[in-house]
Amino acid sequence: MQTTFSPAQLADPHMAASEKILRTCVHCGFCTATCPTYLLLGDELDSPRGRIYLIKDMLEGGKAATAQVVRHIDRCLSCLSCMTTCPSGVHYMHLIDHARSHVERTFRRPLHDRVLRAILANVLPYPGRFRLAMRFAALGRPLRPLLSRIPGMGNRLAAMLDLAPPSLPDGRTSQPTAPVTGARRGRVAMLEGCAQSVLAPRYNAAAIRLLTRHGIEVVQAGEGCCGALVHHMGRDDQARRLARLAIDAWSVELDRGLDAILVTASGCGTTIKDYGFMFRDEPAYAAKAARVSAAARDVTEYVLSLGLPGRARGETELVVAYHSACSMQHGQQIRTEPKTLLKQAGFTVKDVPEGHICCGSAGTYNLLQPEIAARLRARKVANIERLRPDVIATGNIGCITQIGAGTGIPIVHTVELLDWATGGPVPAPLAGHEAARPLPAREAAA
Repeated sequence: MQTTFSPAQLADPHMAASEKILRTCVHCGFCTATCPTYLLLGDELDSPRGRIYLIKDMLEGGKAATAQVVRHIDRCLSCLSCMTTCPSGVHYMHLIDHARSHVERTFRRPLHDRVLRAILANVLPYPGRFRLAMRFAALGRPLRPLLSRIPGMGNRLAAMLDLAPPSLPDGRTSQPTAPVTGARRGRVAMLEGCAQSVLAPRYNAAAIRLLTRHGIEVVQAGEGCCGALVHHMGRDDQARRLARLAIDAWSVELDRGLDAILVTASGCGTTIKDYGFMFRDEPAYAAKAARVSAAARDVTEYVLSLGLPGRARGETELVVAYHSACSMQHGQQIRTEPKTLLKQAGFTVKDVPEGHICCGSAGTYNLLQPEIAARLRARKVANIERLRPDVIATGNIGCITQIGAGTGIPIVHTVELLDWATGGPVPAPLAGHEAARPLPAREAAA
């Protein structure tokens, strides 16, 4: 793609990076075949190629974002399926992130949109506030019919209430340092996170049990939110503030000796692995950010290197539909590790048809674009249910919340199954499930 950015524009490192990305695009259109919004809406401007043209025109012309541009950028899930498909290596993630930041700086959204986005940005990354908000959501659920009629934001408020759980688990379940069982084989830090620490602390608890059982000391650095949620909302300053706090906290532990920084939410992992790029031009943090990114691993990446033993509780005949989160398969290019671990643990693993298509979660997308997200969830659930699995497994809290709201099939984090398979408790969603009983007991019952 030819570009006409001026030398003054290219002096801005963000603009220079985007210009390089734009020149990589060859207009082939392969991305349209795997873009969820294009598949649903059939509008070229709701495809990566169409958005690239809009972004090029906006950035190259030094223009403020228009309502049309904002509409199509907002509809992008940042699922990054286009990056997996692209034969030219267009780094769409960095381009759409830059575009969202430009939108945030140059476009004044309608009042209801500003208010809603401000609420999300000032609640979701902060566990204490988020926990309080979830309690208010439980109280507000009877008012859903009334709230859904509020002009401009009723559909979004309804989506928030629909996705909010009826109750919350107890608070923090882990200790600052989790001691190992037996000889120590390694030491890792684990992201505690924001929303996940409120909605499902059992995921990290399962990961800690699994790791310490196999000789890995787990420390928690008190890093807080990684900044991913607000980063993808275009709120650059806030995202960087949160990321700096995380980088500082992990840097202390890296100095003390770490094998890795582990993440159990793949959406967070994609952003943390990109810290090196995010802070490349910030002298005080460039080296520290790159060091953190280099140490970051999805929990399944690290666990695979441990060489786990086989099942501790016998075969279960459990059929697992493995949903590969977009941030896992497209953002981090992790495709085989979780399935390999599940198979090694004795589960029957099935791939979900159209597995490359997003479920519609995408950070805050299912709250801000609920109609499109609901259509994508219905498509994803239909494909999963065709497999007739006993359980769905995935590695991202957003996907678990989104898909779980559309099906009665139990859905768990991959690490919960691995923990159970090697001596841990049965995952809570499977408690009492027929397929979760050990094989000898099932045969006896027959």
